[in-house]
Amino acid sequence: MPLRQKIMAISLSIVLLVFIFELVRRRKLREEYSWLWMLTGVIILILAIWYDLLLFITHLVGAVLPTSVLFFFGIFFLVLINLYLSVKVSTLTTQIKKLVQRQAIIDSYIEEHCKDE
Repeated sequence: MPLRQKIMAISLSIVLLVFIFELVRRRKLREEYSWLWMLTGVIILILAIWYDLLLFITHLVGAVLPTSVLFFFGIFFLVLINLYLSVKVSTLTTQIKKLVQRQAIIDSYIEEHCKDE
């Protein structure tokens, strides 16, 4: 990997890690989700520093170019994030439904028992 590309990749991965850390610090990103993004930043940093590892993975997978391996794993990563967030949305939807049902029961109880007062 040319030195210019290596410096750019290392710089971008460090910026990504600092940005994620700052989002967590400002409470814009929960710690629950930050580990996945931090792991991604660290993997990008490792692959930028240790280009031979990327070449090894490329040969291990049987791909011709390292960029195709990066694109493949990038798409796979996005699919995993979509699946994870879909599970989270489903869980939150169920929790909201239960919460609304409980609130409706409480409202009807209050309405019945507080009419006389």
